[in-house]
Amino acid sequence: MHARRLAQSTFALFSLVASTAAVFAQQTPAIRPETQKPAPLMPPPLLFKESWAEPPFKGERDDVNQRVTPAVVTNKAIELKLYGPDSHVVRVARHEGRFDLWTGMATSPVALTLRDRKNYLDLTGLARLRWIVRTNAIHTLYPVVKLADGTLVVGNRAINTHDEFLTVDVPFTGMRWYRLDPAKVVVMTEVEKVDLSKVDEVGLATLSPGGGHGIAGSANFSDVELYAKAVPR
Repeated sequence: MHARRLAQSTFALFSLVASTAAVFAQQTPAIRPETQKPAPLMPPPLLFKESWAEPPFKGERDDVNQRVTPAVVTNKAIELKLYGPDSHVVRVARHEGRFDLWTGMATSPVALTLRDRKNYLDLTGLARLRWIVRTNAIHTLYPVVKLADGTLVVGNRAINTHDEFLTVDVPFTGMRWYRLDPAKVVVMTEVEKVDLSKVDEVGLATLSPGGGHGIAGSANFSDVELYAKAVPR
């Protein structure tokens, strides 16, 4: 008799646990795929990089025979573009074991951009321009892009390295953009809608003239990398 009662009690307990589990399963909604957290965004891969070379020259190194020519670009997949009335005097210098492009002798603002010969550039999302630069004597750099329609624009994200060579990462989202006169490199009116998904050129600009040698206003542009998606031309 005692064993029968124990068996009946055990069966009742199992039935209660099973019914409770069934009710709980009915009350707990299944996790729907659309409610799951999206995978984190991944930065685009390295699209290109450049370490400048010294131009061919004869005689002593000086401000004339060290001026930038197409020969300073070592990556034949890209082109270097210079903007500004006096941009032709930008020259190659050497610091910290690297060659860099120096704007100190330019008596006008200067913009330097890079163009992929085969691709437009998608600078949306987590795209980054990574450049070793130095700004001297309170000079400031600003991001520049040339859009697919030929418009040159400058962003309001200021870059100042306080006289040191530093690696700076430049994202392109979240900026206000202004039309940049390609001949004078002066800032014009604001451009409210900028399509960064198809960019022709990308670079940086200094909106002040150079101050010459010594501790004077100028900028140095050393090794550069671009992390972005390629859009075939």
